[in-house]
Amino acid sequence: MNDLIKKQLNDAQANMEKALSHCESELTKIRAGKASAGMLDGIMVEYYGNPTPLAQVGAINTPDARTIVIQPWEKNMLIPIERAIMEANIGINPQNDGAIIRLVVPPLTEERRKELVKKVKEEAEKGKIAIRNIRKDANEKIKKLKAESVSDDDIKVGEGEVQKVTDAYIVKVDKHAELKEKDIMTV
Repeated sequence: MNDLIKKQLNDAQANMEKALSHCESELTKIRAGKASAGMLDGIMVEYYGNPTPLAQVGAINTPDARTIVIQPWEKNMLIPIERAIMEANIGINPQNDGAIIRLVVPPLTEERRKELVKKVKEEAEKGKIAIRNIRKDANEKIKKLKAESVSDDDIKVGEGEVQKVTDAYIVKVDKHAELKEKDIMTV
């Protein structure tokens, strides 16, 4: 296979890996009725005037399947952490006892589980669309290599390889979505 085509294939694979990672992180944010520190990813706390990730202003633990405990490094951070959690609108009210903040994750209703499964499917579809767009870009770049004296046969082989990589990443997205759905539907 031509070196220029290999480069395009490697670039496409790297971009698809990033798209898969993004999809995984979005799926992690969807809560499945079990407490996990990942539910708090993306929550920013005002720390001396700077927005700071919650994980950097305190220790986050999950002592059991329904509870998240946040132990701030500094006592004066209790109120800003509590405010940041409320503003993040994750559907859980923080309980501040003066030393730690406790989040009790409510059990999911059947209706809520079905809504979350729909959200998982939406996120998986976004991931697949991103991967398909990467495939399209890679194929266009490979076709443009004809100007650099790459043969039609090599271009066809390159496009075939891009399709194989695309199929593999779409299967990975489907597997992640399937695992998340199973996790959500498990009572």
